[in-house]
Amino acid sequence: MLKKRKVLPPLDYLLAFEAAAKRGSFARASDELNISESAISRKVRLLEQHYNVPLFVRGHRSIALTSQGAALLSSVGRSMDILRDASDEMFARHQINTVTLAATNSVAALWLMPRLRRFNRANERVKIMLVASDSDEECLADDVDLSILRGEGDWPGFEARLLFGETVFPVCAPGYLKAHRGCAQLDGLPSVDLIEVASSHTEWMDWKTWLDHQGVYDVALDRAAFFNTYPLAIQAAADGLGVALGWGHLVDLLLESGALVRPACDSFARTQSGYYLLKNKRKKPFPEQQIVEEWLLKMSASRKRYGSRPET
Repeated sequence: MLKKRKVLPPLDYLLAFEAAAKRGSFARASDELNISESAISRKVRLLEQHYNVPLFVRGHRSIALTSQGAALLSSVGRSMDILRDASDEMFARHQINTVTLAATNSVAALWLMPRLRRFNRANERVKIMLVASDSDEECLADDVDLSILRGEGDWPGFEARLLFGETVFPVCAPGYLKAHRGCAQLDGLPSVDLIEVASSHTEWMDWKTWLDHQGVYDVALDRAAFFNTYPLAIQAAADGLGVALGWGHLVDLLLESGALVRPACDSFARTQSGYYLLKNKRKKPFPEQQIVEEWLLKMSASRKRYGSRPET
């Protein structure tokens, strides 16, 4: 009985043999594999020694397959094609794909940005491209994978999952509250410096609408400053410029850190709107997108609940 020897030769021997056999030249195989011609010749010779058969008939400037070499090439070619397909599939499945996540300026700056570092550390192969815009059209563009928008859950063509509801209450810096004790009570708010957001989204709550919810009507408001984005208004409140309207969940981290406090802390307004995670029903999700989606929904599930009634 013949003694079994090592069955498989090194892969680089087979690659050199395949390239030389298909190109009919050690020189052309050298160009294809980007190694020297002498290295190709040496690997082929070692393969011949491995099988103890000649694989090529070598001429002065040419090579030709022997019958043993032709038989080997048929099997090696099929096997290499299978390995190349498997390698391509692995790259396609596990390459770093960028997930484009669009959100309103307020959600992007106040809710997502402070949490991105932890996500990146836990998911090194997933990259998020964050697009901040208060334009619904831009956030729902075809090249966006996931969006977070304010509304009531109805976007035709999109699957919507609620992330958090809309609960609104006054916020200011601790130093401002200490210096303006009047804003500790609801009826004192109209007389202090109120920070307002000037926006084309008229459905977003402003100070007049919020006070109407509290039953405070027809009062003169002393607005200290207007800003065109909500993150700027919140920064102004944290810097002590006055009292801004705080959206629950968007200002949670600032409240927890003590950068902001809630004057008139028993007062809040809740609407039927909320912030929803959207994905296009026509687009096939990919693994990295699903990872980001699960992360967002996990944060939603662990969110703080505001007020005496449960959030919808």
